[in-house]
Amino acid sequence: MSLPTDAEERSFAPADSLLRFATAGAVDDGKSTLIGRLLHDSRSLLADQLEMLELVGRERGDDGLDLAMVTDGLRAEREQGITIDVAHRYFETADRAFIIADTPGHAQYTRNMVTGASTADLAIVLVDARNGLTEQSRRHAVLAGLLRVPRLVLAVNKMDLVDHDHEVFAAITAEFARFTAELELPEVTAIPISALRGDNVVHRSDRMPWYEGPSLLEHLEQVHIEDDRAAGDFRLPVQYVIRAPERDYRGYAGQISGGSVHEDAEVLHLPSGLRTRVTAVDTADGALAEARAPQSVSVRLADEIDVGRGDLLCAPDAPPAAATELTARVCWMAANPVLRPGTRLLLKHTTRTVKALVTAVHHRVDVTTLHREPAAELGLNDIGEVGLRLAQPVFCDPYERNRLTGGGLLVDEATHATVGAVMITEAR
Repeated sequence: MSLPTDAEERSFAPADSLLRFATAGAVDDGKSTLIGRLLHDSRSLLADQLEMLELVGRERGDDGLDLAMVTDGLRAEREQGITIDVAHRYFETADRAFIIADTPGHAQYTRNMVTGASTADLAIVLVDARNGLTEQSRRHAVLAGLLRVPRLVLAVNKMDLVDHDHEVFAAITAEFARFTAELELPEVTAIPISALRGDNVVHRSDRMPWYEGPSLLEHLEQVHIEDDRAAGDFRLPVQYVIRAPERDYRGYAGQISGGSVHEDAEVLHLPSGLRTRVTAVDTADGALAEARAPQSVSVRLADEIDVGRGDLLCAPDAPPAAATELTARVCWMAANPVLRPGTRLLLKHTTRTVKALVTAVHHRVDVTTLHREPAAELGLNDIGEVGLRLAQPVFCDPYERNRLTGGGLLVDEATHATVGAVMITEAR
């Protein structure tokens, strides 16, 4: 780990080393304090942020820094000492750049945790060493598994409040391992920390000599990230058609959600089923010989095809399903209405929005046991499997294959509120 000193000129991490990670866990487990500690001890806070923290400390009559205030930006968050919104923060060391999503712990804000983790390369689930696993920390671990977050860190926090006891840490990690055995999480790392005191957050602590692993930041810097999207089949959901008649320019813009594309590549257009060839791949910084997920590009095509928003350009030998019937896992985010057969909703999938009818609720998942139980409906924060019938086809992959073309959002037709997160398991 290489951190800049005040006298050193900061060297920035290469752009392709960016790690997106989300923090999760129950209320008061210390997520915001952990992020504040990461930013403070890695010298990533601005001078005015440090002055604000010191001022708050003086107003409270002590010299301590309220590190949680770094991410608790809403007035209600500061007053209540909780996280409500998803706070995104950027920082970097000499070895890697990071985007952090600090997600709320309250059960009623589970939807915000889904938002923060949906694009994460890694999730940190914090657990209070005094309390062990709670229902909400279990729920967040389940969501990380369902969202196919490829790496997970179990950060056992507040070790200073249990006298840095190795047996406490071992018992929590063993319980967590038993619980997550069915989640198919490919990589889980456990680290004992004290976010308030800084133990094993940025620097290794001598208060826990029995722990021989890396600090949290060392692990975040070293963990291998491989964007599976770039290794998959080419997918470009068209978001916008760029026209410049004076230059005879027509490009089809969007974010590549899978694979790569290059000049002269053959692509398939959906829904027409017509094949054509890419003549150029453009970005705001100029043309590229090749682009890959998750880059945003505009591609030009050799043939005049009617292409618009909601269409898809893809690999001709590996197209996605054009489906009107879906089986999907759903995290339901609304208290009213509940999700039950017959419910009419809108499905936002990539750049296309279609009407959807709930045809069945197959089961609900008990987040404390991971058992599937029969259910006639899904209520607030329930996770279950449902059937959907669509008014128009969407071009989709299974979520486990592509998190973007396999995911979607359910929207209430009347209020336009987002009420569910969708992970497609089967399409036909």
